[in-house]
Amino acid sequence: MDENVKEQDVLLVKEKDNDKLQVLAGTDEKGKLKTVPPTQENEPDFLKIDKGGTVLENFLSNLTRQYKDPTHFQFFKVPVGSVGKTIVALQEMFKNPETNKEAIENSRFKTEDFGQKKAFQPIDESRIDWKQLERLGVTKEILEKTGSLDSMLKWQKSPILIPIVGRFDDITLKTDVRLSFKENSEGKITLGVHAWQNEPELRKPYFGVKFTDKDVASFRQTGNLGRIANAEYKPGELTPVYLSVDKLTNELVAARADRIKIPTEFLGVKLDDMQQKFLKEGKGVYLEGLTTTNGKTFNATLQADADRKGLGLRYTEAPNIQTGQSKQQEQSQSGQQGYFIPKKLGGVELSGEQHTNLKEGGTIYVNGMTDKKGELYNAYVKFDFEEGKPKFYQWNPDKVKEVTPDNAARTQVAVNSDGKTNEATRNVKEPLASGQTKPTEQQKAKEKENKEEKKEEPKKSKGHKIS
Repeated sequence: MDENVKEQDVLLVKEKDNDKLQVLAGTDEKGKLKTVPPTQENEPDFLKIDKGGTVLENFLSNLTRQYKDPTHFQFFKVPVGSVGKTIVALQEMFKNPETNKEAIENSRFKTEDFGQKKAFQPIDESRIDWKQLERLGVTKEILEKTGSLDSMLKWQKSPILIPIVGRFDDITLKTDVRLSFKENSEGKITLGVHAWQNEPELRKPYFGVKFTDKDVASFRQTGNLGRIANAEYKPGELTPVYLSVDKLTNELVAARADRIKIPTEFLGVKLDDMQQKFLKEGKGVYLEGLTTTNGKTFNATLQADADRKGLGLRYTEAPNIQTGQSKQQEQSQSGQQGYFIPKKLGGVELSGEQHTNLKEGGTIYVNGMTDKKGELYNAYVKFDFEEGKPKFYQWNPDKVKEVTPDNAARTQVAVNSDGKTNEATRNVKEPLASGQTKPTEQQKAKEKENKEEKKEEPKKSKGHKIS
């Protein structure tokens, strides 16, 4: 059996007052349950749940919304390869429900418990041992002034490095660290000290996880492992985690994979199923048209970031026509650094052949892309796996080593997308049209008119200088 299938479960469904077991196949367009008989020919229709995935959570969320009484159904979660055996055992139990009541209840997947989430609770300041901090030369006032206390009370690390002083007999140790609060096994709040180190320890196993050369390259280029690792914190017990490097201390940081939720929309961009799958696997997804709260748009690569305990962005600039070859011309496999290759660039839907070429490290030519000012431009495109984003070229980077880019195209994109100017376009307020490098006669006239209006404006008095 496929290894991926071994890691999947399915839900058996039993309706109230009916002992017949079906396999959950999902929900219809109205949100109602869809089930199929537990036969081998129906296996492709089974709703398969990846361990640590979000499919189950999404299903239970929809179930709660659609049904006033979700307990009308009983669910039993079983590995996909054990459906037949489990059904036989459960059917025998159902014949004597009172006798087997406890066994049935223990086997049932309790949806009502799954939906109960512990409300987030910040740390109560009265639980903090301030004397422990003071022994390191840190006071509450210092944490407040540096903006660290608020983050630490939310179970996060201080957003900056804080100098501490440790005294051991005749030895005084001064260093910079990030601080955090944590709760020990006895329920007491203690101090977490995250010391700065010269570089992350990537050649040593992390709780049984060994890093390949590809993993090390991903850490160094993106700060993230780029995949899910199974850490063995307890002997024989594997925990799926995301791993990242703390950008301030170079400490290796882990976050449980099931604690980072993958949204269906991020900053105004809807994520399709494939993008959500890539994010869940720890890979980076390049997104165009992300929108800030003040309405500004930008492009960036989104990826699970264990240091942030959530999703993090690596910011990228708007399309810019460049010279020379790509830094990663020889890197031909899209999976090497775990990036999601976009199917649309500058508003243009890529053909299947274009997308495949881009994914395999090739160069494509795209017509009719739109810059941020709404003007059209054409460019060669190659995905840079080191930076995790597409790069845009006026000339084919695979065929020429040194090129002089067409000034017209370069000027248009620089002005419209990057907000830059040259001497000729310094006072041009309108977007440049395709191929434009200098003002039109109409724009020159408007520029002259604006200058004359400024001359006629009365000068403001600067007042009198008082000696």
